Amino acid sequence: MSGLADIPSNWPWRAHSQIIASHPHRWHVQIMGTGPDLVLIHGAGASTHSWRAMMPLLAQTHRVIAFDLPGQGFSRAGTRSRSSLSLMAQDVLRLLQGQGITPEVIIGHSAGAAIALQLMLLAPDTAQGVVAINGALENFSGAAGWLFPIMAKMMAMNPLTGLFLGSGMSDRRLIAILQTTGSEPDAETLGHYRELMRRRAHIEATLAMMAQWDLEALHRSLPQITAPILFLHGAKDQAVALEVAKRAQGMVPQGTMKVISDAGHLLPESHPAEAVAAIADFVQSHRKK
Repeated sequence: MSGLADIPSNWPWRAHSQIIASHPHRWHVQIMGTGPDLVLIHGAGASTHSWRAMMPLLAQTHRVIAFDLPGQGFSRAGTRSRSSLSLMAQDVLRLLQGQGITPEVIIGHSAGAAIALQLMLLAPDTAQGVVAINGALENFSGAAGWLFPIMAKMMAMNPLTGLFLGSGMSDRRLIAILQTTGSEPDAETLGHYRELMRRRAHIEATLAMMAQWDLEALHRSLPQITAPILFLHGAKDQAVALEVAKRAQGMVPQGTMKVISDAGHLLPESHPAEAVAAIADFVQSHRKK
């Protein structure tokens, strides 16, 4: 069972960590700062560590709430059968409502951006706006569209998969994987992902998410989201093409875009100051009087 004792002593902002039970999961949540709420949702295979450089900057003006998705990082999934986009959004909404969290803005990275937008479809009054950072908002195209989910399902069904992947992941292989996103991981970033890849539950939860993920319904429903949306994207992102963000921006009624020319997919970790500045401008321009 995941708990505070399970979190390494050197994990970013561990002093701000707590474990919150919200059916059916036990969530690792970090809360920092005071003011209007900002909620941070990480991408598939990541954790609260993705926001480690942004959190103290955002906390200067807001109460910042970050959490690990079910089974990933240091959250314990009550079941992996609720790993689809719609069910995961329902569970996130239950967590927020149960804790009295009323986000001014929800900030999601990669798959976390899809969850943030799904939340706005599920409960339009959840937040005043969304910032989608390098948002993974479309299914893979071509053969990958059907091959990747099938592979994920096969791997998720094998109880030895997590153990094999975690123990067999060399630093060289991990660096190569992270570099394919268009980002150059530093030693600190590598260390945090190395810790996550050691955790069998984290790998299996990520695979379950991949196996159950389907973005077609979300993509079709984007025009229904009336809240302001900022699409913040790294031009060097090789995991989610800039065109994905451009298409999404064109579908939402109040979509704006900002591109950071020298950033890749791991933008929150590599360009935290630029991301925070863009978020601050967005919040200020759309804050309700």
